[in-house]
Amino acid sequence: MTEPLLRRSDEIEYETVDAADGLEKGVLIADDHGAPTFAIRRFVLEPGAEVPKHTNEVEHEQYVLEGEYTVGIDGEEHTVESGDSLLIPAGTVHWYRNEGDEPGAFICAVPNGDDEIDLLE
Repeated sequence: MTEPLLRRSDEIEYETVDAADGLEKGVLIADDHGAPTFAIRRFVLEPGAEVPKHTNEVEHEQYVLEGEYTVGIDGEEHTVESGDSLLIPAGTVHWYRNEGDEPGAFICAVPNGDDEIDLLE
């Protein structure tokens, strides 16, 4: 049986994502914490940061927390801001670019397991 869990913000460690300069990831809750099905992570996209075109092996559900930035999905560009939500199906080409002066931040939920990035550039 899964046990309830509370993780405080000061418990979350952020690490640089190798795929892009200016992108950090903090794992909020995942299988390591007892979550049986999904992981939620918080990403911060610094001003001027770009994440190159890539795919992932699993779907991504995202919720924009702050800032305004551009997301490319299957050849279309979308400007997103706080309160917007995205579904990026597994295997879909996507990328990010923050041309603003403020960081962008989003929550990303994925199924537990390998979430390997396949860079296309």
